[in-house]
Amino acid sequence: MPNTWPLAGLSPPAAAARRITRERENDRDEMRTLVLRAKMGDSEAFGMLYDRYLELVYRYVYFRVGSHALAEDLTSETFLRALRGMADFTWQGRDFGAWLMTIARNLVTDHYKSGRNRLEVTTAEVFDTPLDGRHIPENAVVTNMVNERVMQAIKQLGAEQQECVILRFLHGMSLAETALIMGKKSGAIKALQFRAIKSLARVLPKDLD
Repeated sequence: MPNTWPLAGLSPPAAAARRITRERENDRDEMRTLVLRAKMGDSEAFGMLYDRYLELVYRYVYFRVGSHALAEDLTSETFLRALRGMADFTWQGRDFGAWLMTIARNLVTDHYKSGRNRLEVTTAEVFDTPLDGRHIPENAVVTNMVNERVMQAIKQLGAEQQECVILRFLHGMSLAETALIMGKKSGAIKALQFRAIKSLARVLPKDLD
C-alpha cells in the first residue's frame, strides 16, 4: 500500500504519537534509574538529577522570594537536604521533581516564619524585580510581554490564577512544571489557566494592543 501521508519527511500522527509515548516512557525509566543509583550513593547520578532540576527549583524559589542571592542560597539548601535524604526517598505516587519542590516550598515557608518578611510576593513585586539572573528570561522578553495595564489586570485575578499566569507566561514554565510547583495535576492547571485567560479577557482594556 503506497504511503499517502501528504507531509513528506514527517511521521504520520499515529507514528508520531507512538514515538512520543516511547520517549516519555524511556525518560521515566531513565529517571527511575538515576534516582535508584543516587539512593545507593552514586554521586554522578545525583549530579545528573541536580542538572535536570536546578532551573525548575531556582525559578520557583525566586518567584517566592524575589531575590537572586536568597534564591541561590535556598536552592542550594534544597539540594543539600535532598542529598541527605536520598536514602529515604520513595516514589509515593509522585516523581523526584515533586519531592524537590516540596523541600523548596518548606524552606521558603521556614524562611518567612523565622523572619519579619511576608510570605507572599505580590504581582507588582515580581514585575519590579530585575530579571537579570542566568535562570530568568531576558528583560527584553518580559518587557515586551508585560505593561502596566496587563499587570493591573493580572492583579485582579484570584491568587491561584495569578500564580498560574505568572509561572506559565512570565516565567515560561510548562504545564508539568507549573503543576509541580502548585501541587496540582496538569489537568487542573489547564483548567485554571483557561479560567484565568477568560478572566483576563474580561478585565483587560478593550484598546489594548
